[in-house]
Amino acid sequence: VQLQASGGGSAQTGGSLRLSCAASGLRLDQYSIGWFRQGSGKEHEWVSCISGSGSTLYYRDSVKGRFTISRDNAKNTVYLQMNSLKPDDTAVYYCAARESYWIDSSRCSSQRSFNFWGQGTQVTVSS
Repeated sequence: VQLQASGGGSAQTGGSLRLSCAASGLRLDQYSIGWFRQGSGKEHEWVSCISGSGSTLYYRDSVKGRFTISRDNAKNTVYLQMNSLKPDDTAVYYCAARESYWIDSSRCSSQRSFNFWGQGTQVTVSS
């Protein structure tokens, strides 16, 4: 099982980036997916989650209205569209898969709920 996060890079405040999480070795439609991030000197924190069907979505308050999580199960890929980026969004972003079609808000925010992790992609937002 492998999760490959990509799409990170540099952006200016107000800019956009789209992260992708491509899965191999598993059928992604059977898994809920979460995006997490860790900034330098900061704690690892959850960002957003999506259920296997894509019908249930969660976002942490600081990214609501700016980030959009989506999935294309035919491509075995989950996306995180990040708009109106802020310097506080600077972090390494990780995607993770939970072996359940279903997810709720408490499991979304807990790293221990996820079984597989990608390697991370750096996002840097300059002011």
